[in-house]
Amino acid sequence: MEGLYLIVGHVGRVELLVPQGADLVQLRIEGQPEAEVRRQIARARDFCAVHDAQLVIHRHWQAALDLNCDFVHLTQQDLAEADTDALHRAGVRYGVDVGDDTELKHALTLSPAYVALDLRALSRASEGNQPLEQLKRWKQTSGDVPLVVSGGLVIERLHAVFAAGADCVAVSTDIQSAEDPEARTRAWVTACGA
Repeated sequence: MEGLYLIVGHVGRVELLVPQGADLVQLRIEGQPEAEVRRQIARARDFCAVHDAQLVIHRHWQAALDLNCDFVHLTQQDLAEADTDALHRAGVRYGVDVGDDTELKHALTLSPAYVALDLRALSRASEGNQPLEQLKRWKQTSGDVPLVVSGGLVIERLHAVFAAGADCVAVSTDIQSAEDPEARTRAWVTACGA
């Protein structure tokens, strides 16, 4: 796992932006009825399969299992409810949000495909407000488990974030709010070296 990890809130955005070179995309559907969630997941799964892109389903782990998806993203809250044994048995990989040292250490015991942290939250929690130094320390702790970094990232900060240990950067707002999201996706793909 490296480079750009695109986060979108609707299957239509998957269909718009994956063809721009984003080959790792998280579908983060919120506030929709279960039937709509499953409809969008199935459509995104099929679209990503055709375009050789990895789809990650945000939080809806049971739907991902039922619909034969192979990757989910879990929050700390989800870990209390998700059947990680069932996910492992089905061959479904999962990434886990972490926000502090305790959550990171616990997540690493679960054999995640990656751990994800929000740089803004890290900035608020870091002593002396040195999030990149904290990021370096977390990368040492995570070892071979890929470290995904999100949180207000801009292309101009990429070099420093990758140098501090990020394997992958998760981007949503900078692309979704762009005047031309397709062009902005291509710029991120290029900047991430994908």
